[in-house]
Amino acid sequence: MCHSKISGLGYYVPENVVTNDDLSKIMDTNDEWIQERTGIKERRHVIRGEDTTTSMGVKAAEIAIQRANVAKEDIDFVIFATLSPDYYFPGPGVLVQRDLGLRTVGALDVRNQCSGFVYAISIADQYIKTGMYKNILVIGSEVHSTGLDMTDRGRGVSVIFGDGAGAAVLSREEDVTKGILSTHLHSEGQHAEELALVAPGMGKRWVTDIIADNDPNDESYYPYMNGQFVFKNAVVRFSEVINEGLQANNLEVSDINMLVPHQANLRISQFIQQKFKLSDDQVYNNIMNYGNTTAASIPIALTEAWEKGKIKSGDLVVLAAFGSGFTWGSVIIRW
Repeated sequence: MCHSKISGLGYYVPENVVTNDDLSKIMDTNDEWIQERTGIKERRHVIRGEDTTTSMGVKAAEIAIQRANVAKEDIDFVIFATLSPDYYFPGPGVLVQRDLGLRTVGALDVRNQCSGFVYAISIADQYIKTGMYKNILVIGSEVHSTGLDMTDRGRGVSVIFGDGAGAAVLSREEDVTKGILSTHLHSEGQHAEELALVAPGMGKRWVTDIIADNDPNDESYYPYMNGQFVFKNAVVRFSEVINEGLQANNLEVSDINMLVPHQANLRISQFIQQKFKLSDDQVYNNIMNYGNTTAASIPIALTEAWEKGKIKSGDLVVLAAFGSGFTWGSVIIRW
């Protein structure tokens, strides 16, 4: 039995910075209101024609591959997590395979929104542990800005999200005291509609329905979020799945060197930090600079933390996410 390890990390965000003051010019909001509720100061938005979900994923992946010190020919499989693919189909995994010039390896798309990267890491870990693959490219990338309701009607949701991409290369690790120790995944579909985008979708409302109705007040193709309900569930599930991971490995909260939570809301991260009595040096947050980039948020934050020297060899690193679905999960890593 072997383990998998993160051998390379990279991220990419668009150059276009959108501050809270910028948003206040197009909708009824302000910097104080946004920061008080979310902790966000600014986010990045793509410029149409310059960046896509796939192109940002490719840029992040190129950095991760270089840092992993592997050749593109060594990548055995691609897993791409996103809720905002370039096309309804095919998914961005195959586009990455094409644009990176990889061999005709398999490509898998993961649609688990905010917990997408955690799910993708778990899948890659299992493939490597079984011996099927040696080096797997895992990407989380999102373009939210072009699909948000940037009016007063959508201000409660649209101020939260940003665009960006992060990537990791997972490689075989023979030392089973290192690498990914365990992953833990959950879902609770009964609350799926509390955080959702229902159209276009084959089940209820497809493009033909939207066009036929031509209803300017139709909100079905914009994200909906029951903010308070999501918040209350998130703080409970974050705590549960972090504890689950620690208990599975006979570890204590005091063993955590770095917790990288999904950047959904700074208030959620602060609540978890206080509950677990972790210091500022034990939790990495960057939502204030990028907003919520859903599947990209953990790999972006993880890469930044590593680049700043906050994660060192031998450290216990915990990744945790909660999001639409409802889905949540954790990853326990000995760096």
